[in-house]
Amino acid sequence: MLTLLFGNKDTSRNNIAMLGALCLFLCAVEYMIPKPLPFLRIGLANLPLMLALDIFSFRKYFILICIKIIGQALITGTLFSYVFLFSLSGTFLSACAMFLLRRLFGYDRLTFVGIGAAGAFISNAAQLSLAWFFIFKENVRYIAPLFLIIGIATGVILGAFCEYFTRRSKWYWHLRTEILN
Repeated sequence: MLTLLFGNKDTSRNNIAMLGALCLFLCAVEYMIPKPLPFLRIGLANLPLMLALDIFSFRKYFILICIKIIGQALITGTLFSYVFLFSLSGTFLSACAMFLLRRLFGYDRLTFVGIGAAGAFISNAAQLSLAWFFIFKENVRYIAPLFLIIGIATGVILGAFCEYFTRRSKWYWHLRTEILN
């Protein structure tokens, strides 16, 4: 069964496990940071998802998304609450959009800064849509501008960090060249 999901290489499983563990660690760190507004997070746990864009196929990337979503819900204690729906929709839609954008525009034409901004916007838009539908209705318009601006700003910052890391990391360079060859 594992061979069907991951292929024959143990390195793939190890990299998914390592990036999944990093998602959970960053989620725990982020959980300790006070939130000025409900649902407003920095998005630290999305860093491994961004790093995985250039090194995994969609199947492996999807496994990492699932690890992040379920693990984050277990760490924050929201697995059986409506907050899980917000996290699920925001993470899943933004991760899929980031993957699609990276495949459409490539590594050279769209940097991690653009990927981070787009991912943050899509995640926040999905969460605001759910908030409008389930909780706040028209009153979402009062928090939407601030929510989107802060989200895009943090997405740009996280994207800049990913850009810096990927340009200097020997580990990442090795994985990326291994995938391309």
